[in-house]
Amino acid sequence: MARTVWDSTVGKKTVMAVSGLVMLLYLVAHMIGNLKIYFGVEEFNHYAHWLRTVGEPFMHYEWTLWLIRVVLVVAVVAHAVSAYQLSRRDIKARPSKYVHKKARSSYATRTMRWGGIILGLFIVWHILDLTTGTVHSGGFETGKPYQNVVDTFSTWYGNVIYIVAMLALGLHIRHGFWSAAQTLGVGSRTRDRALKTTANVLALLLTIGFVAVPVGVMTGVVS
Repeated sequence: MARTVWDSTVGKKTVMAVSGLVMLLYLVAHMIGNLKIYFGVEEFNHYAHWLRTVGEPFMHYEWTLWLIRVVLVVAVVAHAVSAYQLSRRDIKARPSKYVHKKARSSYATRTMRWGGIILGLFIVWHILDLTTGTVHSGGFETGKPYQNVVDTFSTWYGNVIYIVAMLALGLHIRHGFWSAAQTLGVGSRTRDRALKTTANVLALLLTIGFVAVPVGVMTGVVS
């Protein structure tokens, strides 16, 4: 049954919708945590340490954090694979392009694929920068996330990469949230306006919330 569902277009769209909502919940929590950087070094570093001790003593040190990471990896892979396969299926069904583009297609809709690629590359860079420290500038300090964040956003390229990715994220959420609602059967004529408004508000708040961190460093508010 699982294979039959996965092989169907509806099944792949459902996987995309559910995995997208899982990532959206994480992004909301992640953004709130990031904004703690405005409360100072001790507050932000303590928050980062707390993430590794959530669930103790029932859960061992970092077990909860690793569980969250595993769920996110599964969600990202499922989202990307289903998106790719749906794209290939769409191309195969219509190998020639439409003569006329749909008038109602938004900029976010037309850039969903490129936005997904940008976000995928950003995730890799973000992990190598602030989790492993592999590509980090200024000397990565284990256990000092506040200092590491300030180092990253003290470079022009760190700001450019992050801000471009967050703009792509906003566009992705704006279209993706509404599409997920339609796929899961939540949408209707009476709810469409509310869903689109919710999608716009979520996209705007998350974009502003995430971009506020590099802006804080650039302006010297966070230093």
